[in-house]
Amino acid sequence: MTVTQPAILVLCTGNSCRSQMAEGFLRTYAGNRFDVYSAGLEPKDEIHPYAKSVMLEKGIKLHGQHPKGTEEYLGRLLVTHLIVVCAHAEKECPRIFPGAFQSWYWPFDDPAIATGIEEERLAKFREVRDQIQQKIREWLPVVELHSTA
Repeated sequence: MTVTQPAILVLCTGNSCRSQMAEGFLRTYAGNRFDVYSAGLEPKDEIHPYAKSVMLEKGIKLHGQHPKGTEEYLGRLLVTHLIVVCAHAEKECPRIFPGAFQSWYWPFDDPAIATGIEEERLAKFREVRDQIQQKIREWLPVVELHSTA
């Protein structure tokens, strides 16, 4: 695995919602300064359709992204920044990753477990998407400042 820039790895349980949305935002906002990846401990078969839909509302296509397991990166990727986005699966998501220089724990609700009618479930996906977007926008200037210091 060839890494040309500092690497960010976003971890979650299923790698189908939160970590995929975070990867999409990070690629859009900082893909020219970081190599961005995401993975899950128990990856699902596909990205949740609502995650794709709500990201498209922000103009971000999750093209080229798909759920991956952590084993795809263990021992193959030098992780500069590890971001864990699990909330309900806190006990299962590691807060460290072998070789990661810095790690952050951002517990977001899992929108995939939202119940109700479609509009209520989509509203939960939008809420979590917006929280992820805000956190990334706050975090990037800080991490970039420290990366250049």
